[in-house]
Amino acid sequence: MEIIRLEDIYKTYHLGEVEVPVLRGVSLSIAQGELVALMGSSGSGKTTLMNLLGCLDRPSSGEYWFAGRKMSGLSPNERALVRTENLGFVFQSFNLLARTTALDNVLMPLDYGAGQMTPAEAQRWGRSLLERVGLGDRVDHEPSQMSGGQQQRVAVARSLVNRPQLILADEPTGNLDSKTSVEILKMFQELNAEGITVILVTHDPKVASYASRVIRVKDGQIESDEPGEYIPVGKGRTAPSGADAKPQAAASGTSGGLIATIMPRTLRTAFGALWRNKLRSALTTLGVIIGVGAVIAMMEIGGGSKAAIQKTIASMGANNMQVQSGAASSGGVSFGSGSVLTLTPQDAEEIAKQCPAVEVVAPIVRARTQVVFGSRNWVPTFIYGTTPGFLTARDWEEMQDGAMFTDRDVRNASKVCVIGDTLVRELFQDESPIGQEVRIQSVSFTVVGVLSRKGANMMGMDQDDIVLAPWTTVKFRVSGSSLQNTNQSAAAASDVTNEVNSLSNLYPGSTSPYPVPSASQMANTPQPVRFINIDQILVKAASAEETRLAIRQITELLRERHRIRPGMPDDFNIRDMTEAARAQVSTSEMMGMLLLVVALISLIVGGVGIMNIMLVSVTERTREIGLRMAVGARSHHILQQFLVEAVVLCLFGGALGVALGRGASILVTEFLRWPTQTSLPAIVAAVAVSATVGVIFGFYPAWKGSRLDPIEALRYE
Repeated sequence: MEIIRLEDIYKTYHLGEVEVPVLRGVSLSIAQGELVALMGSSGSGKTTLMNLLGCLDRPSSGEYWFAGRKMSGLSPNERALVRTENLGFVFQSFNLLARTTALDNVLMPLDYGAGQMTPAEAQRWGRSLLERVGLGDRVDHEPSQMSGGQQQRVAVARSLVNRPQLILADEPTGNLDSKTSVEILKMFQELNAEGITVILVTHDPKVASYASRVIRVKDGQIESDEPGEYIPVGKGRTAPSGADAKPQAAASGTSGGLIATIMPRTLRTAFGALWRNKLRSALTTLGVIIGVGAVIAMMEIGGGSKAAIQKTIASMGANNMQVQSGAASSGGVSFGSGSVLTLTPQDAEEIAKQCPAVEVVAPIVRARTQVVFGSRNWVPTFIYGTTPGFLTARDWEEMQDGAMFTDRDVRNASKVCVIGDTLVRELFQDESPIGQEVRIQSVSFTVVGVLSRKGANMMGMDQDDIVLAPWTTVKFRVSGSSLQNTNQSAAAASDVTNEVNSLSNLYPGSTSPYPVPSASQMANTPQPVRFINIDQILVKAASAEETRLAIRQITELLRERHRIRPGMPDDFNIRDMTEAARAQVSTSEMMGMLLLVVALISLIVGGVGIMNIMLVSVTERTREIGLRMAVGARSHHILQQFLVEAVVLCLFGGALGVALGRGASILVTEFLRWPTQTSLPAIVAAVAVSATVGVIFGFYPAWKGSRLDPIEALRYE
C-alpha cells in the first residue's frame, strides 16, 4: 500500500529578490512499511524534502499525497493535525525540553492530539515507551542528567507516543558514538518490523546500510533509487506487554469534553514553563503585585475615609438644618450673624406644627462661661440651652449614664443639666457626676445625665465638650438676659437704626415718662427682658430627600411670621448640614478616585512589564515553539499556552497584591491610625483587573508566538 507519493515537486526559496531553487521536479513513491534512507550531501535538498514529507513545509509546485490524502493545499493547522495523528519526528539535536523530565518530554505530543487519553493512561503509555527504549529507570531524569544516546532514545520514544504511521529521523546518529548509533539504528529496524514506515535522512553510507531502500538526492533531484544492504537486526529488544498497541481513549462526543481535557494540559504546560523560570516569573509579577496592592490599599483607605466622614456627619445629626438670625449692617459694615434678634421660641413651635417635612425642632440659646465643680473648673466649647428634642435632632438619644431632662424642666426653668464625656473627665475624673452640682455663672445645676461619646466633628471640634440645660434656665439665669448682656453687634445695630426691635428699645417711637437711668444704675439693677429671643433653631428633616422641601416650608413660614414683604431680604438664614456633608463626601470620593487612578497606572506599568517579559520569553523559546508545532501543536495551542502563562502570572501577582494591599491597610491603621475599610468588591475587582491585564498585555506576545513558522523556529539559534 502506498503511503507517500510525490509528483514533480519543486521548492524555491526567495531571499529578497533572489530566487534559490532547492528541489527541482522530485517524484517518488514510498510504500507502507518500508525502511528508506534519504541520502545526500549538505545542500542537496534532502532536509527540505524531509520537511515537505513531514508536512512542515509546502512545495512551490507539484503534488504530495500522504496515505491517499492530498497535502499540498492544506492550511498550516490542518498540516499540524496530520503531524500529530500520523507522523513522528526524531531530530539530530534531540530537541528535548530543558528542565523537563523524560516522561514529560515523551508525553508532549499528546497535548495536541485529537483523541485524548486520561492522565493515568498517558502516564502508563509514556512509561511503557521509555521502558521499550531501555530508559525505564530514567523516567524522572531531565535531559541534562542523561547522555546523548539516552536523550536520543527519549526522542525516539516521543516519536512513538502517538503511534504514527511514519517516522522521520533527521541524522539520528549524527551526535552519537558508533556503539550508540548502532543501537539506535537497530531500534528503527525493530519499529519498521512492526509495520511503521521509517525514513532516515542522512549523509552517512553506514547509516544508509541499515535501510532496505536508499534514495540519493543531488542538487534537488533524485539521483538514484536502489535497494539498501539492510544489515539485519538480529535478536532485538521486544516491547513489554501492553506496549505494542497504543491505548485508545474513549471518544468524546462533545467539544465540551475535549475542552475539559485540553485545558488542564494547557494549564500544566503553562505552570511547567513558569516553574522552570521561577525567579524571572516572580520578578515579572512584581509590577502586578505592587499595582494590585496599591489598588487595594487605596480603595480601603479611601473607603475608610469615606466611612469616617459619614460617621462624623451622622454624629453631628443626620438631615440637620440650623435656622439663625440675620445680620444687620450699616455703612457697608456687617455686624455678623445674630445681630438682628428675630428668632423666638414661638417660631420653633410653629415650625414643628406647620412644616410637614420637619421631624423635630429644638430652640437653642448659647452661652460661654466657666463650669465649676469643687476646686476644678472648665470652659466647655458648647453650653446650649435647648429642649429634649435636641438629642433626637442630633441622633444622640443614647445616654452613657442617667437621663435627659424633660419638657417639664424646660417649662419650669429647672436647674438641671446633662454633660458630655469631656466634662466628666475634666471635672469629675473618677467620680460619678450623676446627682452632683456644678456652678455655671454662680447658678447651681444638678447633673442628671451623661451623654454618650461622639468624638470630633468635621471641623475637628470636640462634640463631647458640651453642657445641655433647659433653654429657659440658660436664657434667664445664665446668659445674662439683662439689658447689659445682649449681643454686642445687636446693640451696635440698635444705635444705627430704629427699625430693629432690640432689647434696649422694646417700643420704638414711644417716649418714656421716666428719666433715663445711667449706665451704673443699669448695671446695678438689671431688668429681665420680656421680649424673648433665641440664638438659633435646630431642625431635623423627616428624610434626606425632604431636606430641600423642609427648607422651603420653613422659609415661607418665617417670612410670613416676621411680616417680610415680597422682594425684601430674609431676616434669618438657614444652613443646610446635608450640603456640607455632601461636599465632604464628594471631596473624599474625588481623592479616592485620584488615588485609584494612580494605583491603576502602576498596574498598567506592571502589565507592560508582563508583555515585555512574554515577548522575551517567545524569543527565548522559539525553538521550543518550533518543536511543539513539529509534533502537532496548532497556532491556537501556542496562543493558548502563552496567554495562559500571562494570565497565570497576573493572577498570581494579583493574589499576592491583595495580600500586600491588605497588609498595607492593616499597617496604616495600626501605626498611622488612619481609618480603613475592607472592601470585598475592591478585592474581586483587583483580581479581575489583573486577569484582564494578563489577557490584554499577554495577547500580542502569544499571538506573535502562534504565527511563527515551525521550520524557521526549529532553526532559530
